[in-house]
Amino acid sequence: MSVMPVATKCMRRFPLAIIALSLSALTASAATLDGIIERGTVRIGYIDDEAPFSAAKAGAEPTGYAIDLCNKIADDIEHQVPELKREYVQKTLANGFDAVKDGQLDLLCGAITVNLERREIVDFSQPIFLTGASALLRKDSPDYLQSFFFDKPAVSAVSQRAASASVIGARANSTTGAALHEAMKGQASTTTIADFKTHEEGLKALEDRKIDAYIGDQVLLTSLATRAKDPSLLEVGNRLFTHEPYAIALPRNDADFRLLADRALTDFYLSDDFLSVLDTYFGADAPMLHTQIIMQHVP
Repeated sequence: MSVMPVATKCMRRFPLAIIALSLSALTASAATLDGIIERGTVRIGYIDDEAPFSAAKAGAEPTGYAIDLCNKIADDIEHQVPELKREYVQKTLANGFDAVKDGQLDLLCGAITVNLERREIVDFSQPIFLTGASALLRKDSPDYLQSFFFDKPAVSAVSQRAASASVIGARANSTTGAALHEAMKGQASTTTIADFKTHEEGLKALEDRKIDAYIGDQVLLTSLATRAKDPSLLEVGNRLFTHEPYAIALPRNDADFRLLADRALTDFYLSDDFLSVLDTYFGADAPMLHTQIIMQHVP
């Protein structure tokens, strides 16, 4: 009887061990709904400081367009869990996706852009919104920035710093901020980038003239401008420079849970209530947004 060399045995066991671990991970991540039923609680993560998509005041539950959509998904889960509880967990762009990956959250809601890098660790629902990056500027920000972000001639007539010495702000860990840093690599310009933990910090820096422009998704900047000390001194650029599709982040490798989420969203999109929700958060843009989202929805 021949004896199999020890090394050969190890080599054969190694791929089997990898397969076993992979199947174990797949089984764990595919049990999202089972975990919710067992706990009787759906854990809804949200990114604060992203009005009108997600925001919260101290001691209050979060509100916003994305929160409303996550709650529609929870309503659908409630059909299977009649006394379902909803646990809201505040997260950041820096740790929210890992919380979904590690099984700490069932849904992550906010102004969350879908990209390939994020899809390596989480899955996403069907789209809930579409926007792009632009900039929030003071009306006396440098002329070259106004010409760059607005589809009109610059109107500022005040003394300004040289373009090469400008400072542009962005939110840390955002896709917009990452795109700005990437675009500046290898550039000869002395323009610098300042990262901020929150949009509110970026707004204050712009008002205090510490930066000349604040980059972000246009829809977020429009809301941010309304919270300025004097909104009449600010303008949001009308040119878009990136493609930012928003969705709800979900656990990977759980097609059934994603299907549940997409069905809940489609049912709501096609309901009579959807337009009024859009009107609540986006005002006069609601009819256009309604048409845009209906054209993108999963039928």
